[in-house]
Order: sequence, then structure tokens, then C-alpha cells
Amino acid sequence: MATTYNYAPLFRSSVGFDRIFDLLENAQRGRSISDWPPYDIIKTGDDSYRITIAVAGFAQDDLDITFQSNLLTVTGKKEETPGEGYLHRGIDGRPFEHRFELADHVSVSGADLKNGLLSINLIREIPEALKPRRISIEAAPASTSAAPAQIDAQKAA
Repeated sequence: MATTYNYAPLFRSSVGFDRIFDLLENAQRGRSISDWPPYDIIKTGDDSYRITIAVAGFAQDDLDITFQSNLLTVTGKKEETPGEGYLHRGIDGRPFEHRFELADHVSVSGADLKNGLLSINLIREIPEALKPRRISIEAAPASTSAAPAQIDAQKAA
């Protein structure tokens, strides 16, 4: 039984959060993509993350990582070698695709394949223009405190 949420009240008091609401709605619908192979998402620092995917049996040439418009896609497609006579096949080599929605200003800083684990390093780099900055308050020029009658007399003279 899935529970649905109505985000309409939030639209009345927020501007520019459409992407977040889309992410929430997509998460509610459930994942149609398989969770195979298993993966971990690790926060390695204040602004750094690592996604580790267990890709046993896949070579570097069998894997593809693409990053476009805040969407990281990892695909694996293993070339089957005909003629191998398996008596038991326990290491699955079926094709897979994992998609990860990344927050704004999060980008891929590198990837490596070691001991059957594909590690993808991510880093959040907020542009200098978007970082908080201190705004100085300037003193307003002193205004004259003459009475209106005095101002009228000065204008007439």
C-alpha cells in the first residue's frame, strides 16, 4: 500500500523547488530499476561522497559512467564468451544500469575499479558567487532638520 502526498500547499510558499518536488514524487512511485548489483553510498567528508558498486566479473571495458544534468548513470554490459561450459554459474554477468540523481553543484571527481568494486568519487563545489557573503551597511548622509517654514523662507530668498 503506497501513501501519496499532496505537495500543492508547498507550491504556494516556495519558488524554484520544482526539481525537489519531482524527486520526491519519483521516489514515492518506487524504483522500477533493479537494485542489482548492490551498491553503497558513503559520505567521506563535508562536501565529498563515494558510490561503490560491486561489479564482480566485469572488466573496465564492460562498464560505462556518464554524468549529465545532475544525473549519474552507471551501466555494465559484459560480453558473453560462447562455448564456455559452465557446470554452475553463480557470478551473475547480466547487464545493469544504475541511475543516481545528484544535487546541484555535485560532480564526479574520479572513478576506479579495484578488487571487483567500482568506486565513483563525488564532490560538491559551490561556486564563489553562490557562497554566503557579508554585506556592509553604509551610513546614510545626514539630512537637514530645518522646519518646513524655514525651508520655504530659504527658497523665497
